[in-house]
Amino acid sequence: MFRADITAAPSIGGRRSNRAHTIVSTLWKEQAQDMAQTKPRVFSGIQPTGGTHIGNYLGAIRNWVDQQDMYDNIFCIVDLHAITVPYEAGDLLERKMDMAKILLASGIDPERSILFMQSDVREHSELAWILGTQAMFGELRRMTQFKEKSGGQESVSVGLFGYPVLQAADIILYDAEKVPVGEDQKQHIELTRDITIRFNANFGETFVVPEPDIKKVGARVMSLDDPFSKMSKSNPNEGSRVELRDTPSQISKKIRRAVTDSGSEVRYDENEKPAVSNLINIYSLFARISVSEVEERYAGKGYGDFKKDLAEIVVEGLRPIQERITELDESPDEVYRLIDEGRQRAEAIARPKMERVRHVTGLTFTNS
Repeated sequence: MFRADITAAPSIGGRRSNRAHTIVSTLWKEQAQDMAQTKPRVFSGIQPTGGTHIGNYLGAIRNWVDQQDMYDNIFCIVDLHAITVPYEAGDLLERKMDMAKILLASGIDPERSILFMQSDVREHSELAWILGTQAMFGELRRMTQFKEKSGGQESVSVGLFGYPVLQAADIILYDAEKVPVGEDQKQHIELTRDITIRFNANFGETFVVPEPDIKKVGARVMSLDDPFSKMSKSNPNEGSRVELRDTPSQISKKIRRAVTDSGSEVRYDENEKPAVSNLINIYSLFARISVSEVEERYAGKGYGDFKKDLAEIVVEGLRPIQERITELDESPDEVYRLIDEGRQRAEAIARPKMERVRHVTGLTFTNS
């Protein structure tokens, strides 16, 4: 793949000079246009929450990796979204670096995809403000995720309330056609579509109206201690999830202690055997075989044999990722370099789009 020599571009106050920007922007824009002719563009964002677990990996990250040759991919670590709740600055920096390492170690290839930090591309924030003038208060108030996170409290940040608007800006800034999301994010994409359609109606065709890309398999990996709750870092029980940095012994212990259902038959039945069905789903995804094949393998066997093998499957599945993470832990400068290259490529798409937005909305003030 063609790559510009972007690391040598001079900068002024952390931003490239106009001449350097023009050169880099033109090169990357030409490449993006070439790719767009054959591949639909996809935008995916992930919060740097820390403690990334196999639910994140199987439900999102691995799908991104597998689809890199199918789409023109833009992957973003959405740190602006992460600050909508109380946080410590130093902790956020660590979590951002950790997420960058995990994405790279999992197989996100900067040669085939764009990977960058959301806050490094200032056009996200600018567009979010403009889109905020097109979003309705009632629409945002009805967002299920806001209701859950706010808990009906008054002391909730405006940023949390406006979270879906920034999410809309993230997506349409790059004219993404598809957005891989879980079922729980579908409402946000529907709002993004509504805002985009409204903007285009008011100011002329400016943005592509995106479609949600919801995977039927692996979109929801459930907790190891409660098969009715999604696997989550917010669960105070560390045994409820397998994290990508867990040691083999920790992984084995967590899976061995995972809840099961009555009986001993390894059978997929979400109604009668929700806990075992969740474990079968995890096995199926890591082994890349069907659920029925898992059932066949353990016909006549009990939970003990199944859990033992599941632990080994997960350990081996995570081994190459963990080895690469260790390498990146020892080479942070390489991580910074790759993320900065991604930032420059993202800016080369975002800046011209924002120029267009400023023009159609009447915000551009010039006599030329």
